[in-house]
Amino acid sequence: MSAPRSILSRVEDFLRERRQLGFELRKHDLVLKSFARHVARRRWQGPLTVELMADWARRDKWRRNSPATWARRLKLLRPFARYLQQFEPRTEVPDEEIFGPIPGRLAPHIYTPQEIVALLAAARALEPQGGLRPATYETLFGLMAASGLRVSEALQLLDSDVDLRLGLLSVRRTKFAKSRELPLHPSTVEALARYRDLRHRFVPATAKTPFFVSTRGSLLGKPLSQRQVHRVFEQLRRRLGWINRGAHDGPRIHDLRHSFAVHRVILWQQQGTDIDRAMLALSTYLGHAKISNTYWYLTGVPELMARCATKFERYVCQEVEHA
Repeated sequence: MSAPRSILSRVEDFLRERRQLGFELRKHDLVLKSFARHVARRRWQGPLTVELMADWARRDKWRRNSPATWARRLKLLRPFARYLQQFEPRTEVPDEEIFGPIPGRLAPHIYTPQEIVALLAAARALEPQGGLRPATYETLFGLMAASGLRVSEALQLLDSDVDLRLGLLSVRRTKFAKSRELPLHPSTVEALARYRDLRHRFVPATAKTPFFVSTRGSLLGKPLSQRQVHRVFEQLRRRLGWINRGAHDGPRIHDLRHSFAVHRVILWQQQGTDIDRAMLALSTYLGHAKISNTYWYLTGVPELMARCATKFERYVCQEVEHA
């Protein structure tokens, strides 16, 4: 297979076919085109080899010199390599033995209810006092904590996606090209109604108006950017001085989603709910592509691992007593 033009063409065909199946592939788009450029620079001729792919994987732009990073990059190449085999059967597919298995997911910071209350209070104290900006961030962070939305999902909500009469959010074609409707607690509906009423004083509403809007100058009424939201969150995080209990560099905005899931499972445990039956509902609510992603919380989060260990210890003691 001739390299430069043919590989790039195959990449574009592969991405097009996958998107038609419902995959977004934003990360794959960047990665596969980077690989195609690497092949072109090497002036590679013939079928693609594991050696070529491994050489590309080691050249990550951050130069982390980390086998785990290289393994993640190779993982993104595997579906494309398998796709190429239908055109060039001698195409090699890399396996995990090259750089070792990819490390598991890192444990998140699970916010306590007190930390969430403090975050919302800090957002409410932003300048200008009583204005739209503090209300926007307080309501945004509160909705994420109360519903487990991804930040991208919350920011993509339109005014027409928020039905306060029925207490439903319509989350449309987000990650994994899925759409879903989320019932909300009455207290969350009340908070969203207060924000909408305040927003109407600043921004005329149409069906296409973003629910959460930017508030600065010429950007007033425009969609709120993730970059801006993360900047404000980092500012509040530093001000609050939380002690990090997760395995990441510090508490993250995405950990509000993890906290929602963990607190829900803990509540179910306290209520004696059948966890296996409830996990399917939670997986659907969170918009997970696979229920295994939801079950990860039972094994990957210290708060739930401790409860599982305690429950197992009680079970063993009962078995010993009845032996």
